[in-house]
Amino acid sequence: MSLLPKNLETLKRKTKKNIMPLLTPHLLKLRINTYAPYVGAGIKIEHIDLDQGLCVVSMALNALNKNIVGTQFGGSLYSMVDPFYMLMLMHQLGGTYVVWDKNSHIEFIAPGNSKVTTRMKIPSTEIATIQELAKDGEAVFREYQTDIVDDHQKIIATVTKTIYIRLRKHSKSKNQSSRID
Repeated sequence: MSLLPKNLETLKRKTKKNIMPLLTPHLLKLRINTYAPYVGAGIKIEHIDLDQGLCVVSMALNALNKNIVGTQFGGSLYSMVDPFYMLMLMHQLGGTYVVWDKNSHIEFIAPGNSKVTTRMKIPSTEIATIQELAKDGEAVFREYQTDIVDDHQKIIATVTKTIYIRLRKHSKSKNQSSRID
């Protein structure tokens, strides 16, 4: 009897170490794609690769996300981008850093009359840059911009996100954790 809990804990550790990294992208995509606000708005993750800092999100125009003039609702357009830069940075930097959204701005360029897509990418060199800037414990603010385009690659909106990053040991937000893990 006393061996069962120990064996169960060993099995859990081995599963987390060996199997979860393989399942995490699929489970994350499933979890976000079934998140009620995203389902209601018709927002869908097409591709997510946290290790490579890449996320592609789309939203078809439907009755639930049309605004009063029949085009893509601005709040839904912004929602397509909202959590992903923070999520990608949290994953790539790891638990020794605190990552928060600091500021956002959306510029509407043209009406969205069809399915729209955005491709968010954090360059591989960005993580090293952040680590260098944050090494002395100072807060780091990084700005990321992405375009939301329609089926014809016409820019519908541009979203700019400012992200706060700091070494956890120097942050007042020491207890921040991800609900995704």
